[in-house]
Amino acid sequence: MALVDLIMPKLGESIMEATVLKWHKQPGDTVKMDETVLEIATDKVDSEVPSTAEGVIEEILFQVNDVVPIGTAIARIRTGAAEPVQASAPAAVPPVQQTVIVEAAQPVIRNVQAPGHNGSSTRFYSPLVLNIAASEGVSMTELESLPGTGNEGRVTKKDILQYITDRKSGQQTVVKATEMVIPLSKVEATQPAPAQQSITTYSGNVEVIEMDRMRKLIADHMVRSKQTSPHVTSFTEADVTNLVMWRDRVKKDFEKREGTKITFTPLFIESIVRCIKKFPLINCSLDGNNIIIKKDINIGMATALPSGNLIVPVIKSADQLNLVGLTRQVNGLADAARNGKLKVDDTQGGTFTLTNVGTFGSLMGTPIINQPQVAIMAVGAIKKRPVVIETPAGDSIAIRHMMYLSMSYDHRIVDGSLGATFLTAVARELENFSAEREY
Repeated sequence: MALVDLIMPKLGESIMEATVLKWHKQPGDTVKMDETVLEIATDKVDSEVPSTAEGVIEEILFQVNDVVPIGTAIARIRTGAAEPVQASAPAAVPPVQQTVIVEAAQPVIRNVQAPGHNGSSTRFYSPLVLNIAASEGVSMTELESLPGTGNEGRVTKKDILQYITDRKSGQQTVVKATEMVIPLSKVEATQPAPAQQSITTYSGNVEVIEMDRMRKLIADHMVRSKQTSPHVTSFTEADVTNLVMWRDRVKKDFEKREGTKITFTPLFIESIVRCIKKFPLINCSLDGNNIIIKKDINIGMATALPSGNLIVPVIKSADQLNLVGLTRQVNGLADAARNGKLKVDDTQGGTFTLTNVGTFGSLMGTPIINQPQVAIMAVGAIKKRPVVIETPAGDSIAIRHMMYLSMSYDHRIVDGSLGATFLTAVARELENFSAEREY
C-alpha cells in the first residue's frame, strides 16, 4: 500500500494558483486513473483535475473555495502499489496566525494605520489579491482599510486570506503599524459604540441575484482596465457590400467542402491581422515605462456564454493561418466556449481583441480594453443603407451594406492619429475585399 499525492496541475504560463470549485470524490471513494476528482477555477476558465493513480481517496487537503498554489498536494490517494508512485509534495503551509494583544481585564480598541498607505484610491493591489477579493465579496472599501505586510504596505495574498478567514469566524485581526490599547470606559466617553452591520433594503418589487464567480471576475477586470488605461474610442464606417456578396456566394460550397460554416468573424480577423503588420505598435503592451511590442499576433475574440457571461478565447499566430484555418479556429473556440470545454491555454496570450457587438443587433460600441493589451475593436451590425457612391462618371446613390467599426485604445501608448489611422486601414481592407477571390 502506498500514498500518492494528487498535485494541483500547472494550468498555464501565467497561472500560479487555482480555486477549488467542487469535489467529485470524497475520502473513502474509489478512483480510477484519469477519472475526474475535482473541478478547479482560475481567473480564465474552469477545469477538471483527473486522478494520477488508481486507488482510494485517503484524504482531501483543501476545501471548496480554497485558493491553492500550483504544485501543491490537494489530496492523497491510497494505492495497492508496494512503493510510492510519486514523491509527496510538501503540504501547503497554512497562513501564519496573527496574535491580537488584549488587556487581561479590559476590552481594547485599536487605532490602526497601515504602513505606506494614506487611504487614497491610488493604492496598488496585485491582480491575485483583487481576484480573491472579488470571489469572496470583499469590497474596495474593505481593501482600502486593510493594512498590508508587503513592500510599502501592499496587501499580500496572505493578508487577504487571513482577513477573509477572520471575517468568517467573526474576528477582527489586523496587522498594525501603530496600536493604542485604551480602556473601554475612556473610549465610551469619546466615541460612539460601533454600529452593527446594516442590511440593505430595497423598495418596491425586486429580486436580488448574487453575482456568480465569473461575473465577479469580469466586473473586477473591467473596473481594473478603466483604472489602468486612459480609454479613447475612435469610430469609422465601412462599405462591406463586396464582402457580404462574396460570403453569400460561397457559404454553401464552403460548408460542404470544409465541413464548417464561414461567418464574418474570420473575415474581420483576416483584415485586422493585415493591418497589425502595417502598424505593429497596436500589437503591444506596457510594462512600466517600457513598450513591449509583440511579434506574435494572437487575436482574442469576445464570446458570449449561455450564462450571459463573456470569455475571450485566443487564436494563436493568426497571421500564420489562411481563411480556412481562421474559420476552423473561430468555430472551434466558439463551440468550446459555449460548451464549457475551453482549456486554460485557449484564453492565454492574446495581443489584440475583436468583439462583434453586431451579433446582438448593436450598430456600434465602446469596448473596454482587455488588459494588458492596448486596443480592442468592435464591429457593429451590417445594415443596408442608401449612400453616395463616387465614380469618375459622377456621384450616385445606391443601396449598400454598411457597417460601423469602433476601437478603444490606451492613450498612454496609442495616440489619436495612430488609433484612427489603424481603424481606417481596417475599414479600407474590408471595403477593398475582392468579390472574386477564392478561399
